[in-house]
Amino acid sequence: MNTVRVQDMPTTIRLVFFLCALILCVLPGLASANTEELAPSEAVVSSVWQVALDGSGHFTSIQEAIDQAASGDTILIKRGAYAEDVTVHSKEGLSIIGEGMDLVVLTGKKRVGTLHIGKWPYGATNVTIQDLSVIQHGGLGVGIFNGSGVRLTRIRVNGMVFSQQVQDVLLEDCVIGDSETTGVAFADSTGTLSGNLIYHNDHGVAIGGNSDVTLRQNVITRSLYEAVLMTDQSKARLIQNTLAQNGGGAAFHDDAQADVQGNIISQSAVGFLFFPGSHTTLAFNALSGNQGDYVMTGTPPTPAPDRAGKTDVQFAPGFVSPEKGDFRLQSDSSMIQVGAFPYLGALPPVSSNP
Repeated sequence: MNTVRVQDMPTTIRLVFFLCALILCVLPGLASANTEELAPSEAVVSSVWQVALDGSGHFTSIQEAIDQAASGDTILIKRGAYAEDVTVHSKEGLSIIGEGMDLVVLTGKKRVGTLHIGKWPYGATNVTIQDLSVIQHGGLGVGIFNGSGVRLTRIRVNGMVFSQQVQDVLLEDCVIGDSETTGVAFADSTGTLSGNLIYHNDHGVAIGGNSDVTLRQNVITRSLYEAVLMTDQSKARLIQNTLAQNGGGAAFHDDAQADVQGNIISQSAVGFLFFPGSHTTLAFNALSGNQGDYVMTGTPPTPAPDRAGKTDVQFAPGFVSPEKGDFRLQSDSSMIQVGAFPYLGALPPVSSNP
């Protein structure tokens, strides 16, 4: 049998032969590359775990579910009172979702702080917790430590929420109160408080160290002392908050820096309290019913009208029912359309239509 050499083939046949050989060589590599590309996506497939006290879920303990869950997983908690200490750390992208703010309750057990997010030296990244309640234990409800991207939504906390060395904390639509000290405290942290009700604490919100915090459209009421206390080198933006019926409105100590616009400060001993070294920009704030609107610290404290915002206003806000804690604006409130704001304060006016 004679052997046919490639160079003896016609040119067209040789070209076809060459292309076939090339495909046979390249295809295994492409298959291998495709396998390598698919592997990461296969590795991030998330799981959903259910927690139920009656045994109908995967776990009866929230902590057991957290320990089992991988980053990116979701934990669903059915209604009930969970008497346990809960810690989330070394997780990324974990979501913990209760059946409802008043249906799922974490009561704590032994340690100080019922819910810990992050843990020295381990943090937690992009963790979301929503639709449940936390009862303080040892004076601390929620402690957030050494992490980033922590989001609490529709959480009711009896006690303090404390964050230390955490970046991008978000508290939204939460109800936080009855703390033995402060409602929400930031130490060397950054974050945003949006649409929360913070009530009946010694201080409503305390911002210290090198923290940088935005407070937007929160209602802070019935604080024994100031609704907002800033110390050290902290920075903050207070935009459209309602600070009503507190011992004081907002206090700026040490080298604190604040941009304060569109807020209502009402029925407090002092509206704004300034330390000489603090730096504030005030605009379109409404002050009403305070014993003193602008006061400089000292012995005794002295009026400080020069620290007032040129566009601040001083007339009654027209709340619906402040004695019942309803700080919505009446439809004819003078807080509507002041400056560039559709309304001042945290809550929009009620409709004038029946």
